[in-house]
Amino acid sequence: MQQAIDRFLRYLRVERNASELTIKSYGEDLETLAEYLQEVHGRLPAPAEITPLQLRDFVGALHEAGYAPTSIARKLASLRSFYRFAQREGLAETNPAKPLRNPRRQRKLPHFLTTKEIGKLLSAPPTDTPLGLRDRAILETMYSAGLRVSELVGINDGDLDMDQGLVRVRGKGKRERLAPLGRYAIRALQRWLKSRTLARPHQQSHSAPVFVNKFGNRITTRSIGRMLEKYLKLTGLDIRTSPHTLRHSFATHLLDSGADIRSVQELLGHKSLITTQIYTHVSTKGLREAYQKAHPRAQADR
Repeated sequence: MQQAIDRFLRYLRVERNASELTIKSYGEDLETLAEYLQEVHGRLPAPAEITPLQLRDFVGALHEAGYAPTSIARKLASLRSFYRFAQREGLAETNPAKPLRNPRRQRKLPHFLTTKEIGKLLSAPPTDTPLGLRDRAILETMYSAGLRVSELVGINDGDLDMDQGLVRVRGKGKRERLAPLGRYAIRALQRWLKSRTLARPHQQSHSAPVFVNKFGNRITTRSIGRMLEKYLKLTGLDIRTSPHTLRHSFATHLLDSGADIRSVQELLGHKSLITTQIYTHVSTKGLREAYQKAHPRAQADR
């Protein structure tokens, strides 16, 4: 088994030109299996002798040891790759790792801000400086339209329709959608664009970026992250808050206020409803209120 592992790692380095980090990860995964088999069986079996049942027991041991589902899935991927190599080299006839299923990943519930916290954050940027006007317009637009930060930085002047309260957004997979803008976001955008025009009147065009840095170039996602961090420190809000938190908050607040999940899916630009459904786990206030109001036996007699 150990010789087979060494041959596999050499194959990755020489023929696949894999990175040292990749080789190290594969090596650690396979050494973990080898150590387990040696401990359980008192010897290290050859690759052809290892059965799916033994690998299933190995996976069970990883669970008991507290390995995360993502770590276990990576180790299984390493085993499958190793056995594909072993089959090609005649070291094993079958791939005992192939029938094993990856553990279900625990989906992290998204962090979001309350409506009160959102209000505190959005009112933090000053309105007496051009950069303050820009920062407030950025935060208001992200929250109002539920945008990804990458979508926000890609908005051009020609994408805005202030009269209709809409912005054209380019999402993942180059899919375009129209996202609504609330009156607070529209007002913030109008004040920022007026300030930007006064500073750089020659840069206005249909394809000009809406949000620029102090040099007049399109703002970057990293700059927005740094900007948000500044206002988090100023307001004392949760340091875990990221630009994407505004999108999470947007979806959660809509569902809390009674919006149907299909509408939220469209507004977020999710291709699959499954992606949107994670917000139902953190948005139960509206459901509880609807239950208490509608169910004939939800409340005790008074």
